[in-house]
Amino acid sequence: MTQWEVVIGLETHTQLSTVSKIFSGASTAFGAAPNAQACAVDLALPGVLPVLNRAAVACAIKFGLAIGAQIAPRSVFARKNYFYPDLPKGYQISQYELPVVVGGALSVLVAAGKSGEQAYEKTVQLTRAHLEEDAGKSLHELSGSRVALGQGKTGIDLNRAGTPLLEIVTEPVMTSSAEAVAYAKALHALVRWIGICDGNMQEGSFRCDANVSVRRPGAPLGTRREIKNLNSFRYMQQAIDYEVQWQINEIEESRPIRQATVLFDPASGATRAMRSKEDAQDYRYFPDPDLLPLEIASTWIEEVRTTMPELPAEMKSRFQRDYSLSAYDATALTASREIAGYFENCVAAAGMSNAKLCANWVMGELAARLNEADRSIDASPISPAQLAGIAMRIADNTISSKIGKEVFEALWLGQAESADAVIEARGLRQITDTDAIEKLIDEVLAANPKSIEEFHAGKEKAFNALVGQAMKATKGKANPQQVNELLRKKLAG
Repeated sequence: MTQWEVVIGLETHTQLSTVSKIFSGASTAFGAAPNAQACAVDLALPGVLPVLNRAAVACAIKFGLAIGAQIAPRSVFARKNYFYPDLPKGYQISQYELPVVVGGALSVLVAAGKSGEQAYEKTVQLTRAHLEEDAGKSLHELSGSRVALGQGKTGIDLNRAGTPLLEIVTEPVMTSSAEAVAYAKALHALVRWIGICDGNMQEGSFRCDANVSVRRPGAPLGTRREIKNLNSFRYMQQAIDYEVQWQINEIEESRPIRQATVLFDPASGATRAMRSKEDAQDYRYFPDPDLLPLEIASTWIEEVRTTMPELPAEMKSRFQRDYSLSAYDATALTASREIAGYFENCVAAAGMSNAKLCANWVMGELAARLNEADRSIDASPISPAQLAGIAMRIADNTISSKIGKEVFEALWLGQAESADAVIEARGLRQITDTDAIEKLIDEVLAANPKSIEEFHAGKEKAFNALVGQAMKATKGKANPQQVNELLRKKLAG
């Protein structure tokens, strides 16, 4: 792979969280019966005219502000002409030469690799973000559909036609599937954070297309192939990795790469060509004569700015400054507004001095259990105040971290209202009395002369074994730090 450079750019279709469609008053609610939410404008009946949805424009302004982009004072809607069964007009209303959002950047944390690569931060430059309407949907499935289509038939559902989209396009600056996934996750978190998209990938609210090419180091850009409709971060990584290796194999076998649109098949783990890739001229873009240019006054931009929440980058810096957290911890805790809110509520209950403990429990035990149970943090059985109770009792040496996990389990199962209640009911308080611990250690040493000999012979494992025996004798209730300190003192004497 060092003989090759990978070049990736992403195009993301983000459905905007508006009540009605971008050019009509029809509902955007998901899940209605086919064609129940398609009005005359969506069906492209003769004589209908589009009317721009102000809320969709406000969403675009929010996004532009969030990424530090230029909000165009004047942008233009165009007709993008192509034939598809679920595109009634025969064209899609989009923006081409003059988009509403220009430039901007998103800083992302690329996770450490399995082969030992260190985590690092990367800034992904954006080219543009433009408003457009979504197409309808072709239904091929016979099973699971609420409509009996019949063998070999395809139905057209135009409920989605006209749903407002913000298409977000990056520069071709990503060099691996790990970077592409890190960017996609950060973008997904951001659009949810600022409230312009629900981010539901299963329902198609957030869909990515990956433009992938390879080249020899220093050579001109290679021919790209576009992987369409990636609605899973895991599939995105698999699809890009497969496509990169496929292109390298083709070039090394002296077969030319032809520009194409491809699909990823999760079952086979392979991409397959769908059609030759169109260029801009193939769509015959021209300004839509039914829509006036979109003009955005600076006063409107400032009005939207006042509604913006604290952004992830700003909150990350604040977490590092106020809570003395590492960049990694701060990034993880600002992955979503819900996680950040939970953490801050936990700290508010536990106290600033316990912020790191709260962070460890939110990112560790809580995150693992939520993931295992397939729950969001909003649906956590343990409240921030309850988790704070565990952190406080560990901090004041009432319990150890190990006992904390037992307390966590009881709270997760709803067996008590607070950490203190679990500790008292089960008698989980740590033994911190020095005399009691010394007596216990004397008994352990008397019963394990061989371990003492091995320790003095330089075997550190023998010391760990003695610690384990001491902790076992108290059912884990002795303060581990005290046990370690007193045991070393006894062995040294």
